[in-house]
Amino acid sequence: MPRFKLTLEYDGAPFSGWQRQANAVSVQEAVEAALLALTGEDVHVQAAGRTDAGVHASGQTAHVDLARDWRCDVLRDALNAWLRPQPVAALAAERVAPDFNARFSAVRRHYLYRIVNRRAPLTFERGRAWLVRRRLDARAMHDAAQRLVGFHDFSTFRDSECQANSPLRTLERFDVSREDDVIACRVSARSFLHSQVRSMVGSLEHVGSGRWRAADLVDALEARDRRRCGQVAPPDGLFLTQVDY
Repeated sequence: MPRFKLTLEYDGAPFSGWQRQANAVSVQEAVEAALLALTGEDVHVQAAGRTDAGVHASGQTAHVDLARDWRCDVLRDALNAWLRPQPVAALAAERVAPDFNARFSAVRRHYLYRIVNRRAPLTFERGRAWLVRRRLDARAMHDAAQRLVGFHDFSTFRDSECQANSPLRTLERFDVSREDDVIACRVSARSFLHSQVRSMVGSLEHVGSGRWRAADLVDALEARDRRRCGQVAPPDGLFLTQVDY
């Protein structure tokens, strides 16, 4: 059976996350239902990352095996027709080798977390950013974030229900920058723990607001204790932007 790689974009707000669940609507369910309507096949779609409830994607990757050898542009357009009116779009469809796996073949995942730092409430950005009214020092946040880069035990920044076998991860990049009222946190690694990015960003907010110093962030990391996490940033501002292979 031909295997296809799908690049997907979605607004995570109405979904319980990527993974199919019994009593909630997921992105996976929406994509699989669209493929069933299109092809008549009850297929399983495997994604590169199981984004949590409310988390968005501008570059999620998935793979699926189909009986028909579709022309890629036709598959993309037909899938998008059946995805309406769900806030999910197939940006691209590509034919890949049978051993390609969206999850296990990935060598790097990139996330963006967006903070809008102002007093006024959100309008256009509502549901797509974290509104923080206290003035944040983005430079202090960036400098502190560099202490998280590298190979560490990230137990402090790991959700209590995380199913990963080990809390050890190598964080390759963590850049924080400001443009006007928007603070962008860009994070890259081969893989992440459950809620790791949101936990790290939430703790960095403490640094930016002056409640923590960089040394406090390091102390929290080295404690390897979930109770030392500063806070967990809301899902609204988190985007899976790209997966490298």
